[in-house]
Amino acid sequence: MKKVLKIKVLSLLFVGFLTLKSNKILAQEKEYTIENCVNTFNKEEVKPTKVGYQYWFADKDFLDGRTLKMSVVAPGKATHPPHKHKEDEFFYVLEGKAKFHLNGKEVVVEANTSLYCPSFSMHGISNAGDTDLKYLVIKKYEKK
Repeated sequence: MKKVLKIKVLSLLFVGFLTLKSNKILAQEKEYTIENCVNTFNKEEVKPTKVGYQYWFADKDFLDGRTLKMSVVAPGKATHPPHKHKEDEFFYVLEGKAKFHLNGKEVVVEANTSLYCPSFSMHGISNAGDTDLKYLVIKKYEKK
């Protein structure tokens, strides 16, 4: 019985090692050039949302899921209601007025303000102004 358990554990460790090794090899195989290291905003490549749009400066496969995107939200709207998740999240307001919700409290902020959402905290952001709200989102997305 102990021998079978030991073989299963060793097999799992070996599979885990191969997975890590193959991920590392895949990451190393990607060639970074000046052309794919520069990302200038292009309105034709935005992803429409119900309340505006998003533009991904770094996709979810970059750096193990760590990414950077710009969200644009119409006046009086929010991308979604306050929520929580296990990942930390960081917002940086570029333009407009944002209402930031964190654990039952709210504050209205303007451009050049950063907003930190610790993991498992109830948080949200909405447009509190009369022009588009533009903000950056820095977050690590977990693979499903």
